[in-house]
Amino acid sequence: MHHTIYIRTLKKAEHTVFCVAKGQKSYKDPQFNRYVPFSSGQQVKRSIIDSLSAVLNETPSPTTFMSDITKNGELKEGEVFSTCDPSYTDQLLGGWMKAAKGGEDRTIKRRSPLSISAMRGIHPLLAGVNIEDITFDRSDRPNSVAIVRDAKGEKLDVEEVYKFMEDKSRNLTRKWIPDNKRATGLFVQDIAIDLRRLFCVSLNPYEPEITTDTEQKLRENGWKEVNTVFGPNLLAPDEMRSKITPALAHAILNWTITSNQARTFSLMETLAVAVSYNANKIAGSIRAKLKEEEDNKAEPVIEEDMEGVESFVTLSAGGYVRTKKEAVDALEKAEKCLIDKINAFDFKNQTKSMA
Repeated sequence: MHHTIYIRTLKKAEHTVFCVAKGQKSYKDPQFNRYVPFSSGQQVKRSIIDSLSAVLNETPSPTTFMSDITKNGELKEGEVFSTCDPSYTDQLLGGWMKAAKGGEDRTIKRRSPLSISAMRGIHPLLAGVNIEDITFDRSDRPNSVAIVRDAKGEKLDVEEVYKFMEDKSRNLTRKWIPDNKRATGLFVQDIAIDLRRLFCVSLNPYEPEITTDTEQKLRENGWKEVNTVFGPNLLAPDEMRSKITPALAHAILNWTITSNQARTFSLMETLAVAVSYNANKIAGSIRAKLKEEEDNKAEPVIEEDMEGVESFVTLSAGGYVRTKKEAVDALEKAEKCLIDKINAFDFKNQTKSMA
């Protein structure tokens, strides 16, 4: 029985920002000597979880922030604790770790059943970073206030400001913001779903995922004990799995970068999706290929009839990729494919089915 689903997504981004770090995070490709923008796997994961919570109309689990007052009376940041309760969908799928200060309480941790890659350029020649200078300009508003302080930090009065600015060409109600990076190009992102742990929480006493109190609560709420290759686990109730499965499929295919700035908005539309049980095949299903007749040129490739891979191509893809498979309902079909593959796994009889 197949126990891991691999999904590769191809997206188009135009003059936008994924992560704000010096304008836009990027790395330098050593082979092609180009800077390639990216969105971290952590950011993608949060975007998926946010989308999932929105589909389910659920409030994400609460987070506890610990702080300590030092001997000098200063406030010092301490630990950050999640609820560590799989009753919350974002916790069940997102994972957690709780390590108490001083080691007084036992550390509990759960690795997410979703392995999520960074979103990066499909090829260094097909994604890049643009740099622009922008301004924050309010010089057209007569009610704007300009305050000038002297070397001692004292505020100058209006006459002193006018006198100081007599031989200056700078406008006090306009700020220049140089060297802003923007991402443009074709980007791929990979997700692996471990079905063996998707709805299961381990009862391993040596590497605990939950406390005894949480275990008792889950049992009372209908979680049943099952055996997996990882030992005894608690399996989420049927109704919970039935509710989460379509929401997860939708979130994986329709997530967006939630920190995308308003002034650099891009639809970041999905061009294609590939789904497979084989990691090696998923890597070749959506890829780039160097052109033989032109130097430093590459083109995206979508394998439309690859054995062991189901591919889905949207209408937007036709403008960037050579394809004959684009369909208006491509994402709906991809969503159904994911739901069917998740439902096909025998969560209750994992060890028996895999024998």
